Amino acid sequence: MRSSLIIAAIAVLLSFCYPLHAQQSVKDSVVNTFLIHANYAFQFPGADLSKSFGNNSVIAVGLGYKTNKNWLWSAQLGFIFGDNVHGRNELLSLISTSTGEIIDGDGVYTSLALFERGYHSQLKGGKIVPFGRLNPNSGLYFQTGLGYLTHHIRIETQFGTAPQLKGDYAKGYDRLRGGVAHSMEAGFLFMGSSKVLNFSIGLEFIHAYTTSLRKYDFNLMRPDNQRYSDHYFGIRINWMVPVYKRSPQPYYYF
Repeated sequence: MRSSLIIAAIAVLLSFCYPLHAQQSVKDSVVNTFLIHANYAFQFPGADLSKSFGNNSVIAVGLGYKTNKNWLWSAQLGFIFGDNVHGRNELLSLISTSTGEIIDGDGVYTSLALFERGYHSQLKGGKIVPFGRLNPNSGLYFQTGLGYLTHHIRIETQFGTAPQLKGDYAKGYDRLRGGVAHSMEAGFLFMGSSKVLNFSIGLEFIHAYTTSLRKYDFNLMRPDNQRYSDHYFGIRINWMVPVYKRSPQPYYYF
């Protein structure tokens, strides 16, 4: 269902591409254009999220549309990843020895690595406010977003088999959570005459209202019915490729 909504949103944004064939000049007019963008964010956890994870990164791709009134609309999908997982001993206490080791299917110690993984899909809207001597398509920007966010613990066996952490058993330990998330972002956006030099950099805040998506938590020895408030604070760098025809450069004949 969520994927269908994102696909539908992208289709709507694509429909705006057709009137973009008119030649436009970024230097002296506010252009409307379709935007393909990719971005990277480094984030710090807050509230309930900080009990499970440390700092993380996000790589995202998206499709957007900028109007000739400097409004921004976009759909974005991001992949969350990190290697700072808190509470390892508590998480695996039921299947660990007294020294915190895991014994695999062959009766020898195995080595495990824990990672943070997740996804964040959202629809965003905002406004560019030009200032100074920049062209009218560049300036401060403000955006807000609404979407869906999930995160979980990925457990990888470095060597050995560890059957107690394979297949459906792993779902009892991965603490998969998900829920509605809203975001706020503010920063600086630049659109140049070149289709290559178009970027933004901003600060963001994400608040996700999550619950467990697993029927049973092995560590708790019961279902996890708690409601969580997960916060992300970060800095995001975004690279954009606009799709429009530039105005022809003037030529002078003598």
